Amino acid sequence: MDLLAMIAFLLPCYFANAAPVILGGGARMDFDIKLGDGGDLLGKTKTIRGFLGGVGIGIVVAGIISVLFPMLIFGDQKTLFLSGVLLSIGALVGDAVGSFIKRRMGIESGKPLILVDQLDFIAGALVFAYPVANSVYTLESIIFMVALTYVLHVISNAAANKVGLKKVPW
Repeated sequence: MDLLAMIAFLLPCYFANAAPVILGGGARMDFDIKLGDGGDLLGKTKTIRGFLGGVGIGIVVAGIISVLFPMLIFGDQKTLFLSGVLLSIGALVGDAVGSFIKRRMGIESGKPLILVDQLDFIAGALVFAYPVANSVYTLESIIFMVALTYVLHVISNAAANKVGLKKVPW
């Protein structure tokens, strides 16, 4: 698979992961639940509106890619769209799991945990999309997707912080 096809494949999860920065706010996903350790379940930055908005944006991007490039990866529009939907949902679930891990480690919302902050969403995305996209998963493609994601995440979060969309650059 060529690199441009791989990037197009990942666009739904990238957009889904980025959208809550703009669309988030409102009621928390964890409903302000505190666990036995006294810490938040997920934290104040994980909101229902951000989750649903992110998944929605990811689905729109998946739809656009599957219409414009139906033969891009799988040879059919339906599989490309479905993989995009699953990548989008998985990205937001992966991000929430990363927040859960950070809270259990006693790391406050907004504080960094290198690698988890950059890669939790791609891990979730790839796990969720695996049932329909496993033909894409070679060692080389996984290394490429993880490396690309890390670099793009660092750059895009620094830029979002610089223009005031994010309070922190991670």
